[in-house]
Amino acid sequence: MTSLIESIRQRFSPRKPLPPGTYHYQAPQEDPRNYRLHLRLEAGGEGMMIVNASTILHLNATAAEFAYHLINQTPKAEVASSVASRYRISRSAALNDYQEFIDNVDTIISTPGLDPITYLDLERHKPFEGEISAPYRLDCAITYALPDFMDPDSAPLNRVSQELSTEEWKSIMDKAWQAGIPHIIFTGGEPTLRQDLIELITHAESNGQVAGLITDGSKLSDRKYLEELLQTGLDHLLIVLYPHGEGTWLALPSIINADIFTAVHLTITEQNQDQVMETLQLLSKMGVRAVSLSENNTTLTDLLQAARELAANLDMELVWDLPVPYSSLNPVSLELEGREHPEAAGRAWLYVEPDGDILPAQGINQVLGNFLTDPWDKIWNPTEVTRES
Repeated sequence: MTSLIESIRQRFSPRKPLPPGTYHYQAPQEDPRNYRLHLRLEAGGEGMMIVNASTILHLNATAAEFAYHLINQTPKAEVASSVASRYRISRSAALNDYQEFIDNVDTIISTPGLDPITYLDLERHKPFEGEISAPYRLDCAITYALPDFMDPDSAPLNRVSQELSTEEWKSIMDKAWQAGIPHIIFTGGEPTLRQDLIELITHAESNGQVAGLITDGSKLSDRKYLEELLQTGLDHLLIVLYPHGEGTWLALPSIINADIFTAVHLTITEQNQDQVMETLQLLSKMGVRAVSLSENNTTLTDLLQAARELAANLDMELVWDLPVPYSSLNPVSLELEGREHPEAAGRAWLYVEPDGDILPAQGINQVLGNFLTDPWDKIWNPTEVTRES
């Protein structure tokens, strides 16, 4: 009787998740695709896989288990048996699902210029739910310096007394990678005003991190500079349109033709509201395929919704959750309200100021610590009340 009860208990008890941790796979030299995979498994069974240090896949427990077996090169027959047993489905169904997962990953490996954040259609869970071992992204404001055409008072220069050096930023990226943070976004201010931006992006890519850049784009009108950026392995761009940023329009044709995922951000204001629809039409004709939209005044909410509908009708992808440079055109409280997952600030991503101080997100002036001087455990699992700044 005891063995029967134990058998029933085991059959209906919750399945144990796979061992959490970080796993890596490098394709053999004879594989012409020369791809690499990084997998971060969470304690609850969900995971995140990075393909070629350029595309991040958020995975539910089933997909994460498939990723685990793919990285460990488990024979398909063993995968089918294991998954069939754990999820109480037939071996043939488990094998078909695993093959579909492999096919999806193969498509991502073979398709250039994808959105850097992807969700595989395998009963995906709601983003950012559940406990995670580290943020998915680190937004690095490497400078609060601004282009000449912008009001210098629109950057929070009074918040920082110094900017970190090149080596200090590299150490922060290393620390983030060791903590399991796979995605670095370089923002500001205007990050292209840092002379070491190329070197910093190269370092993030050498770690295996996905690297993105948020810029007004004016410096990218210099084809040599744009080519140097692309040679770093930079994975995605967000180009921010400002009312007087003529350099952005000059740079856009070259940027759009480059082999990199590019989105354009537009903040709707009282000054540009009459041109918003025309601007979207023009961006579409130029070949822009992804946009990020927000407003700086709640009275413009209806126009924001209409602009999003127009973008969808123009087959332009709407990009969510990427930050925008700190400026008077982008009041942070409104930016957060306009995002799809404001609850993810401080969990799914963190914001680092030019001096290394860490905020839950841009404009939430609650200092969690300093990425350069504080240990990661203290930052991520604080035991003391954080200070206001």
